[in-house]
Amino acid sequence: MVIFNPAHKAVLDDLLLGHPLVRPGKMFGYPAYYVGRKLCICLYEQGVGVKLPEKTAAKLLQTDPNAAPFQPLGRPKMREWVQINLSRSEDYRQYREVFDESISYLAGQAVN
Repeated sequence: MVIFNPAHKAVLDDLLLGHPLVRPGKMFGYPAYYVGRKLCICLYEQGVGVKLPEKTAAKLLQTDPNAAPFQPLGRPKMREWVQINLSRSEDYRQYREVFDESISYLAGQAVN
């Protein structure tokens, strides 16, 4: 059963869907955001998964108490992914720079 916070989705839609490189999609049935064909950001249960450069992901995991390893469906930790867990959906707006870095990172990969 797919469970996610629809209020989180509303904030992410507002933040991300106006970006020219981002398109909506699904990941394991969850709402997701893609850059080209690459998964960039996704809702998962009560949090949001974000793909970032490995160094940025590691730093976020060390310094941000809201960041945790992203392990969808019990999979092993992925070194370029972080899950951000916030109870207030509006607080995801404070992560706009993180989301922008994810979009830029994946846009750079799409060229290669």
